[in-house]
Amino acid sequence: MAGWRRADELAMSDEEIATLAALSRSRTELASRVSRAQMLLAYRENPSFCAVGQRLGVHHQTVQRCVERALADGPLTALDDRPRPGKEPTITPEAKAWLVSLACDKAKDHGYPHELWTTRLLGAPCTRARTGGRACVFGQFGPGDGVQDPRPRGNQAAQGALLS
Repeated sequence: MAGWRRADELAMSDEEIATLAALSRSRTELASRVSRAQMLLAYRENPSFCAVGQRLGVHHQTVQRCVERALADGPLTALDDRPRPGKEPTITPEAKAWLVSLACDKAKDHGYPHELWTTRLLGAPCTRARTGGRACVFGQFGPGDGVQDPRPRGNQAAQGALLS
């Protein structure tokens, strides 16, 4: 049979409480940080996950996760999101700067007949840089080149008859 849950006391210094109180009233801070600050302050007043969840309009497990993270890492660290899993982006800061400088230029300066850049035009120099200088036009390379044609496949004879 399940027993009563033992309420964990969330020990915070006066400075941390003042910081959480200021964050909980903030209108310019991220909403997730404001919500977590409110959860921690409400839990300090009433150590019940369900009561805090009902008061703030969130699920009690959300409050429980926030409080457990505050107990493990500290109350101010618990406000931030944990790092997400997955591969880090591979674009370098130099590549970002090059792309921004390219986008700031006019397309005509780079040999295109267009006045302004489109996403497709801006992608062409990027693809050339990635493929080692070869222009990457859909359908130009064979299946072994790793470039796929995004156009839909189907009955091309029927499509050609409709277009002609």
